[in-house]
Amino acid sequence: MADLGLLLVLAEAAGEAHGEVGEPSAFGLGPGGWVAMTVLALFALMIYLKVPALVAGMLDQKIAGIRALLDEAVKLRREAEALKAEYEAKLAGAATDAATMTAAAEEEAGRIVAKAQTDATALVARRQKMAEDKISAAERAAIDELRAHTAIAASSAARQIIAQTHGAVQDKALIDSAIAGIA
Repeated sequence: MADLGLLLVLAEAAGEAHGEVGEPSAFGLGPGGWVAMTVLALFALMIYLKVPALVAGMLDQKIAGIRALLDEAVKLRREAEALKAEYEAKLAGAATDAATMTAAAEEEAGRIVAKAQTDATALVARRQKMAEDKISAAERAAIDELRAHTAIAASSAARQIIAQTHGAVQDKALIDSAIAGIA
């Protein structure tokens, strides 16, 4: 720093010796010297007040906050995946239950048809002409009854499946899954 001031003084002295008008100065320093001194004083003050450590501390806090958010996001994603797997398993179980109910309905329908045929055969033995009319009526009634039972069983099974697979928790899992897909 002293060398810079000495150079400035020598340059001014050389300029005055040749008749040149020099720059204004104070305490032997020109405007450039004062700017340099001010910048050096500012840097010294910043180092003395430990500004770089404060900035580094604030950045470390920001990094820690971001890291915590990322850890929480990973945790939430794992929970969402676990919920998704759980509900997929429940959905598979509901499909199995629906298949079991359908098989039971078909078995019951088979019994109903078998009973109707047995009744129709006994009726044919007693009255052949009236029996043919009654058999047709009984078969139509059995089919209608079977359709009604099947419709009731199917709507009941659908109601149970929908009630089991759709609710606030499932909607939350779907929303979390969608959010995870965006991220």
